[in-house]
Amino acid sequence: MVGPLVFPIWLRLSLVLPLFALNLWVLRQLLLPLAPFPALFLTAALIAFLLDIPSRWLNRRGLPRWLAIVVVALVTLGLLVLAAVALVPRLIDQLGQLINELPGLLVASQSWVTRLQEWAAGRGLPSEFGDLSTDLLNRLSRVATQLSQQLLGILGATFGITINTVLVLVLAVFLLLGGDSITAGLARWLPDQWRKLVVDTITGTVRGYFAGQVLLALILSIGQIVVFTVLDIPFGVLFAVVIGFTTLIPYASALTIVAVSALLAVQDPQMGLEILVAAIAVGQIVDQVIQPRLMGSIVGLQPAWLLIALPIGARTGALFGFGQLLGLLLAVPVASCIKTLVDAWRELPFDPAES
Repeated sequence: MVGPLVFPIWLRLSLVLPLFALNLWVLRQLLLPLAPFPALFLTAALIAFLLDIPSRWLNRRGLPRWLAIVVVALVTLGLLVLAAVALVPRLIDQLGQLINELPGLLVASQSWVTRLQEWAAGRGLPSEFGDLSTDLLNRLSRVATQLSQQLLGILGATFGITINTVLVLVLAVFLLLGGDSITAGLARWLPDQWRKLVVDTITGTVRGYFAGQVLLALILSIGQIVVFTVLDIPFGVLFAVVIGFTTLIPYASALTIVAVSALLAVQDPQMGLEILVAAIAVGQIVDQVIQPRLMGSIVGLQPAWLLIALPIGARTGALFGFGQLLGLLLAVPVASCIKTLVDAWRELPFDPAES
């Protein structure tokens, strides 16, 4: 009796990968006409993951599930309204002031470039970078002008942004209410031996990663607002919030700190040094003291893999219509989930007939 035909693993992969690529292409063709709704759905799902943590905590302490969700939703809405009333006007005001001062900052930058060129020429060093610096400053000036012109467009689109925000919050509440049944329904499509591992890996990694990152961003933003206010840093609230928000993307906050410090150092080198030292000090306290307690080793990826995952995530988000920012936010937890599942697959019993 002839036994079942078993193909080598390399042959199976060579057949599966083209089909996988074809399915991704078909998925992209389906998602692009629906933009921006896939991005709104993913954003709502992430918010539901975050709100599920306090909801389950209240549920374990005796509150019915529906009541816990209502309480968490109302508290979240109240905090958003409070932030919109107390923080957003100040951010808009400081952003407008920064845009108005950008031309002066660019002129000061040109002065520093001229001094550097004279210093290099006096010591016989290469100094033919004046054209490059002028072109760069001209580009930055055009960007600043376009940004100031687009502020009115952003304010004019407030109604559309408000509608999308309300839609995302309502969808997040519905996902929160039916999250368990939705997860169970999707999990039934998976093989039995992989079902629990995949569900636990995705929910645990995504929920833990984003909950930790959001808490770190809030703590870092509040800490830097306090420190920058004490030091009387110009645009302190704006810079603190921007640095805190970029904490959601690995390594982005470090680049933001350097950029903000360089921007202020153009007019006042001492001020630039102060904001650099203060931001690094607050960031180190958060990274070394608070982050290990909040997140532990949830991600489990080496820095090199993080640097590879981030541009791939940004490009994938752009290709599928989710947006590069959402792709960057999802890159790390998705890469961590893939690593966990691949490691589990490698630990499965090896069948010599498949080699």
